[in-house]
Amino acid sequence: MVTQYKKILLIMLLSGAALLWSSPAMAATERAIFAGGCFWCMEKPFEQIDGVISVVSGYTNGKTVNPNYQNYNQGGHVEVVEITYETSKVTYAQLLDVFWRQINPTDAGGQFVDRGYAYTSAIFYLNEAQRVEAEKSKAELAKSGRFSKPLVTPIQPAKTFYAAEEYHQDYYIKNPVRYWYYRKGSGRDTYLDKIWGEERHGVKPVSSHAYKDLKAKLTPLQYKVTQEEGTEPPFNNTYWNNKAAGIYVDIVSGEPLFSSTDKYKSGTGWPSFTKPLEPENIVEKEDRGLFSVRTEIRSKKADSHLGHVFNDGPAPTGLRYCMNSAAMRFIPADKLQEEGYGQFANLFKK
Repeated sequence: MVTQYKKILLIMLLSGAALLWSSPAMAATERAIFAGGCFWCMEKPFEQIDGVISVVSGYTNGKTVNPNYQNYNQGGHVEVVEITYETSKVTYAQLLDVFWRQINPTDAGGQFVDRGYAYTSAIFYLNEAQRVEAEKSKAELAKSGRFSKPLVTPIQPAKTFYAAEEYHQDYYIKNPVRYWYYRKGSGRDTYLDKIWGEERHGVKPVSSHAYKDLKAKLTPLQYKVTQEEGTEPPFNNTYWNNKAAGIYVDIVSGEPLFSSTDKYKSGTGWPSFTKPLEPENIVEKEDRGLFSVRTEIRSKKADSHLGHVFNDGPAPTGLRYCMNSAAMRFIPADKLQEEGYGQFANLFKK
């Protein structure tokens, strides 16, 4: 009997060893810590990168322990993001390339509309290799001639990182409207477009990676339309015959897209508009599918497929923005204030 138990034990041990031997090795990960002004604006650029596991907003480089949003400034901390990434998929040098394209490295007094030390830019290295890479990256950028002033972004050893409160994490997703208006008014995008132009984006982002778990949040049709460029059936969708007053926002990001004041009956069976409510939230792309050349319409923030625009619309624009109901959410005029879109309420006052 004892011999039999020994055999069983040996088999179990060998089986366990075999499982361990056959298991794939854990992916090597590292952390990076960057300060680029308001941490709300620093999450999305890195979350879109293939190989980035997480981006956490927080505080560092101060004298106090466990700072929070109410006292981190007094404690001498700066707002930062801590990035955890797979070294086999993305390099520290690539993250640096993205970082430089989010900030004004010549500003020692803050970043854009946010002023003071808490909003200054910095690179906090966690090892000697990161320090060397950061110094090299900064030197190359300085030699590029892109900036007319000296680069003042410091490269410093990292201190303890403290995660910010949960409501700050992924703020641009949780509060898309407030974030959009803050960012628009901050001057960040205007400056970055001027400095970088078409080269503004470094590492190619992963489509919709920033909006996590979309398959769980969207219906199958919403996902197919927005993420896979699908088309819903005509005359059998939510808003094709909607006559209520209100606005239409992106189903993923909440960015304002169209208004009922510009909606008309096109006879196509899809919601149609003569113009966008916020033109800067709309991106036009050439679409050569279906054996023809059309102009696709996508949302700027979420990069959702919305529909197409055609030159057969009524006056005054002559355009027909033919949209998919599944790509949008309708907000009634009497709910605009409650939903955070109060700035559009005047459109519906009689």
